[in-house]
Amino acid sequence: MLRVGLTGGIGAGKSEVASLLVARGAVLVDSDVLAREVVAPGTAGLAAVEAAFGPDIVGAQGLDRARMARIVFADPAARGRLEAIVHPLVRARSDELVAAAPDDAVVVDDVPLLVEVGLTPTFHLVVVVEADPALRRERLVARGMSEADAQARVAAQASDERRRAAADVVVHNSGTRSELAAAVDELWSGRLLGYERNVRQRRPVRRPEELHIAAPDPSWPAQYARIAGRIRHALGDRFLRLDHVGSTSVPGLPAKDILDLQLVVPDLAAADALAEPLAGIGLPRYGGDWWDDPPPAGAPESVLVKRFHGSADPGRLVQLHVRTVASPAWRYALAFRDWLRAVPAMREDYAALKRRLSASDPTTSAYAELKGPWFDAALPRLDRWVSDTDWRPAKSPAT
Repeated sequence: MLRVGLTGGIGAGKSEVASLLVARGAVLVDSDVLAREVVAPGTAGLAAVEAAFGPDIVGAQGLDRARMARIVFADPAARGRLEAIVHPLVRARSDELVAAAPDDAVVVDDVPLLVEVGLTPTFHLVVVVEADPALRRERLVARGMSEADAQARVAAQASDERRRAAADVVVHNSGTRSELAAAVDELWSGRLLGYERNVRQRRPVRRPEELHIAAPDPSWPAQYARIAGRIRHALGDRFLRLDHVGSTSVPGLPAKDILDLQLVVPDLAAADALAEPLAGIGLPRYGGDWWDDPPPAGAPESVLVKRFHGSADPGRLVQLHVRTVASPAWRYALAFRDWLRAVPAMREDYAALKRRLSASDPTTSAYAELKGPWFDAALPRLDRWVSDTDWRPAKSPAT
């Protein structure tokens, strides 16, 4: 099934987006509802809250939510104590509901504090609902909240900038309801349904044959970081390093809008053992045999064999090259990236080549072949740069 994390600041309209997704067929797991359920009268959760905050926090109808809200929104330490009680109970109940969903479900987890508690790597896709802060406060006041309380609630949550950094999709909700419905329609039909089908069928999105070179996108590194977070969460320590490579990893360089990632593993058996976990997070393996071209110094084909995965998400094309530590190709990929980052003249020369070839309108496969002569001339220069600078691969970053 496809797991979608839905979040947004209070008053942004997250619940409205959740309702629209449910109307289109999504299975909803609402953390706010579960948070009430796990501290309902007679539950172990309520007893734990009472033990932590005192008997005054419980009234005749159960938890005094207004009193609890005043305490935790004014005191981050108190909020942390409450979350330490409630969040594990909510996660356990959420897991039960997800396990009961159909195999072909699009499960939408409505989690107000998804970003704050670090859950973004656990979902195939994170959707953030956003609205102008003034409009959010206006909506809260319209619900009966005081101006001061509305401001405190907004201030206690993650900033819009922090949520955007975690978002694969941002749904804007400062307009009309029909505009919001149209945005949800596009998300559902244009992305989520295809993504779910591809994950279930373990099928990567077909790479486009039509070539398009995009202008440099400053968000490419952040997009890589989100995908890398999912890979690290799913694989744990079962690989040696993970890096952003290819043209999208070089600031200022135009590129095909496809993120290239490189995963280095001990051997092909280790690569094959990771195939199913990678497919489960939306990076299924391409069929057939794959290998890298020999570097200038030459290398036996046996060590150049790799595994090749692609994204199941129709809205974000990804290529994941899984290379063994014995292959020189992973070092060349990193050295080439670092060379272009460090030598502006070579970066511009490569960019000029991309623009020239793109203007001739080749197919994607022909484009790769047409770059061959440039690489034949450039790679000896790369080797000299590696030698002159005593280049070594930097430690694999944590994100």
